[in-house]
Amino acid sequence: MHDDLLRVFTQKAYLYSTEDQKKICAAAYYADRLHGDQKRKSGEPYIIHPLAVGSILIQLGMDRDTICAGLLHDVVEDTECTLEDLERDFGKEVAIMVDGVTKISKLKSESKSLQEAETIRKMFFAMGKDMRVIIIKLSDKLHNMRTLGALAPQRQKEIAQDCLDIFAPLAGNLGISWLKTELEDLSLKTLKPDTYQYINDFLLSKKSEYNAYLKKVQNDLLKACAKVGITNVQIKGRVKHVYSVYLKIKRRKKEIDEIFDILGVRVICQSTTECYTILGIIHQTWHPIEGRFKDYIAMPKTNNYQSLHTTVLGPDSKHLEIQIRTQEMDKTAEEGVAAHWSYKASSGSEAGAWKNYDAVNYNKIITKIKNWSKEIEQNEDYMDEIKNELLKDSIVVFTPQGRVIELPVGATALDFAYKIHTEVGNHCTGAKADSSIIPLNKPLENTQVVEILTSPSAHPHHSWLEYAKTPSAKKKIMAWLNKNQAENTPQIVEKKKDDDKKTEEVKPLIPIMQGIKFIPTDRNTSSVIISNESNVLFDFAKCCNPVHGDSIVAYITRGRGYVIHRKDCKNLKNMSEAEKRLVPVEWDSNELVRRFKVTAKMNAELFGEIDGAVKKQNGRLISGALDVAPEGLVGTFTISASSEGDLKKMVTSIRALPSIIRIQGF
Repeated sequence: MHDDLLRVFTQKAYLYSTEDQKKICAAAYYADRLHGDQKRKSGEPYIIHPLAVGSILIQLGMDRDTICAGLLHDVVEDTECTLEDLERDFGKEVAIMVDGVTKISKLKSESKSLQEAETIRKMFFAMGKDMRVIIIKLSDKLHNMRTLGALAPQRQKEIAQDCLDIFAPLAGNLGISWLKTELEDLSLKTLKPDTYQYINDFLLSKKSEYNAYLKKVQNDLLKACAKVGITNVQIKGRVKHVYSVYLKIKRRKKEIDEIFDILGVRVICQSTTECYTILGIIHQTWHPIEGRFKDYIAMPKTNNYQSLHTTVLGPDSKHLEIQIRTQEMDKTAEEGVAAHWSYKASSGSEAGAWKNYDAVNYNKIITKIKNWSKEIEQNEDYMDEIKNELLKDSIVVFTPQGRVIELPVGATALDFAYKIHTEVGNHCTGAKADSSIIPLNKPLENTQVVEILTSPSAHPHHSWLEYAKTPSAKKKIMAWLNKNQAENTPQIVEKKKDDDKKTEEVKPLIPIMQGIKFIPTDRNTSSVIISNESNVLFDFAKCCNPVHGDSIVAYITRGRGYVIHRKDCKNLKNMSEAEKRLVPVEWDSNELVRRFKVTAKMNAELFGEIDGAVKKQNGRLISGALDVAPEGLVGTFTISASSEGDLKKMVTSIRALPSIIRIQGF
């Protein structure tokens, strides 16, 4: 039986060179000799597992040494073989990869979960040195998930949950979409067998209907492309996989027959220019759904995925998701980082444009993995870091200087601030996204330009632990709070889900908000009238930063024209010949500007809420300042409006805010 298994396996390596086939075959027979009569839980010969892992690695197109390491990945743990033996017989690279995936079986701990966590930590470190380690581990995990049936039900669920939390997202981060899809479906089948069966049965019952519909779409698209001279194009139809449909049902809280975007079409063409041309053809053929277009070619995902996505009302007015990409993009989308080692000559993976394209994408992934290794090394709660931050679906946002920052979906401006630097986070007073003020607890959106407002007197407070979503930001906030609280105040610890009743979190009586100010960072564009003239050279003083509505005066300079100061500017009395050079000035604007005093409850987001209330009525928040008082927060705000009616609406809108106690003009 063993000989038959080995013969079938070695035939799968027919695309490799004679020399490579010889080494792969030697590794297979070496593994068979060492595992001998060992059995799996199912009673089958153990050699079936390493041969299956090797077959998956061949399917991925991995190189010779990776396949050998996959075949030998259990020999150090389960046999008398040592790493030194492997290095002697198969080389240093194979030995290093096997070491990277070997479990820490000798860890002195009775906790299986701790042992598994340390294994994953070790694996991530090994990934930073050699990416192929994780490809082997994912192949190992895939075959184990395919053959879970022999294990106890509880153990099956534990393995499936780990797969869903760690290994499927990891495959997605590395861009190996088919592997991610299968791991997700197998995990759901184990964790929620009834749900899996219900969705799968529904999809099977619709199979002939779906196939007929997709065939019509394919024919219509091919004809439309041929009319404009695009003939070398592939069009593939598909039905979304079970786990994907499950997520749609869960997120939208709808029945399966109410989910209309179960079908998808993929168009594969020859160039980026053709991608955009075909997009236009599709939108001329069928009506596009507003808000459902995404350009991942201009802005690739963090796993290097590139494609155009659009959803249209296809034939029979059914929602239809269409992806458009080049052959190179399709290869990366399906194989991800594994494409770097692909031996499939027919794909062009060893020559031409693909070589350069692959080198750029591969280096991006390598940099990302090395950064992961560093973050895990510096974090004691690395399992939370892995599950909730590193492997979560991510977005890309930008600093005002154009620096790219990657964050998990759901991350807020506070997470962004602490990602930039701990001190930026600790002194954060507010944030802007695309030049508009946003609350610190609002989730950021992909491709936003985010700016953090800071003040030397600002510090973290307890509510930030709820605003921040990433473990790293929460850890830095807790570190500051624990260090700077009064000596008789208990330290703050992060609540665990199963620890809610045991841990009491202590809230500071007064958040540190003393002296926080809002001053617009945009250049002052207001105009003034000086001595009854409006067309004169002037500038605004940087020392007092006058804004529309302030009482102002103009100082005549030598060479710079007029400089506008606030009348109460302390620098005026020290200026040369101030009495002779000061002239009357007034604001030249049709805007109505009013200043208000507010009293409010403690609320770190008060600036953002007032700014939102003003903008809602088409007004503008010009400036503001907040201080802590016995009754809560007191402050002044200057706002502008185009009419008295709008001004009244703004005041009403501000007064309606839950935090506002009173507002009055002066």
